[in-house]
Amino acid sequence: MNHKIRQRFGMFLILGIAFVSTVILLHSVFTSRFLGANDFFPRWKGAQLFITEGIDPYSDTATEAIQYGIQGRPSRPDEDQFLFVYPFYTIFLLIPFVWLPYDWVQAIWMAALIFGLAGGLFLTLQLIEWRMKPWLLAITFLWGILFYHSARTVLLGQFAGLVFLWIAGCLLALRQGRDFGAGVLLALTTVKPQMSFLLIPALLLWGVGQRRWRFVGSFTAVLGGLVLLSFLFLPSWLTSFITQITAYPGYTAIGSPLWVITSYYFPWLGKPVEIVLSLVLLGWLLVEWRQLPRQSATSEAFLFTIGLTLVVTNLVVLRTATTNYVEMYVPLFWLLQRWARRFGEGVIVVFYVVSGVLVWWLFLVTVQGDFEQPIVSLPLPFFLLGWMVWRKLAVSRMRLLQSGT
Repeated sequence: MNHKIRQRFGMFLILGIAFVSTVILLHSVFTSRFLGANDFFPRWKGAQLFITEGIDPYSDTATEAIQYGIQGRPSRPDEDQFLFVYPFYTIFLLIPFVWLPYDWVQAIWMAALIFGLAGGLFLTLQLIEWRMKPWLLAITFLWGILFYHSARTVLLGQFAGLVFLWIAGCLLALRQGRDFGAGVLLALTTVKPQMSFLLIPALLLWGVGQRRWRFVGSFTAVLGGLVLLSFLFLPSWLTSFITQITAYPGYTAIGSPLWVITSYYFPWLGKPVEIVLSLVLLGWLLVEWRQLPRQSATSEAFLFTIGLTLVVTNLVVLRTATTNYVEMYVPLFWLLQRWARRFGEGVIVVFYVVSGVLVWWLFLVTVQGDFEQPIVSLPLPFFLLGWMVWRKLAVSRMRLLQSGT
């Protein structure tokens, strides 16, 4: 026992030193010279204003302060409004940062996202029981931080990196029977509900079917506690939050990947086709969910259903963000594990190179000013969707052949 304690202490010490070193390095070479992480600043500024001055983070006063902090002027109606637009309880996570200068806060947050992405990848590999060789593991971590969707997450300061960590941690905890921790982690994902709005009902359905009441109860208790505390501190937060959510599509140009196909590149298809495709995907997902309550958390069927849930989430969500795609690393690495078994580990390196070059190239040749173009949102979700359709058809065909014999 003492040996295990020493090992864990040594591991945490090394990680702590690495984290602090990363923060200092980021501050020295980047954040002390270039203030950014514009997707994080509105949350941090909103939290700072509320904690230090009692200003409603959803108010016009807070919004104006955020806009001046980012661009030195108010936003025009056709520009990003930089609203707080997160659940109020996000502030609870940011309390330690509100008294620090933003250049240091940005460095700490970017380091947290880097470690969150690496941690999410590590937990995903644990989840699918893929013991990579050290050289491949090192390349995997490098890819997982430098791949376009990951790097963009870090540079913009997106919560998506931590939500990916919490999702992977939740799934692994369920696999290991650590239901209380799984419920806590799932509740935390609601700080960015567009990433977990389908995952939550799927896992709760599974939890009820499996009679994992500790998981269901801890999720309900933690989320309920966060919501209740939010009402105690700011009774109007939910109404204001919903108001900002409804305003969000008015100043964002890119919809879901299905919207990109049906309204941007092929506008003659239009909204009706987008709705039909969304309903088809959601209908397929509901069919898969019917089997979910009977699936073990250690089964391939469970991983397939959860993977499909994460992919469909990003295909049908009303407004997409390519940073949210990091949650699809869960089904992606489940696929890559199968490729490695069939074709060898070299194919994984080839995938890293091809995917990394392709998505970065698409971004660099299409970017206009500071804005990524819709085409960047297409490769990963449709690649995974295509593989899942192929796998479903292959499994169904195999079952038909077996039943025929």
